[in-house]
Amino acid sequence: MSESHETTKYVVDALSIMTVVGTLVEMLPSIAAIFTIVWTVIRIWETKTVQNLLGRTKLTKDGD
Repeated sequence: MSESHETTKYVVDALSIMTVVGTLVEMLPSIAAIFTIVWTVIRIWETKTVQNLLGRTKLTKDGD
């Protein structure tokens, strides 16, 4: 199940990148740029670094 979850994240990341490119060349509306910004913020929020900075996770001895 975890593998399919990661695959889904990669697919949405690819769509996000395509949305940015499309928005920059004015092929898509501004709403697409908002979607990309929201998705990027969510991905950054999920990182171990941000979660550690916010004190939401505890580091183990091996750093995982």
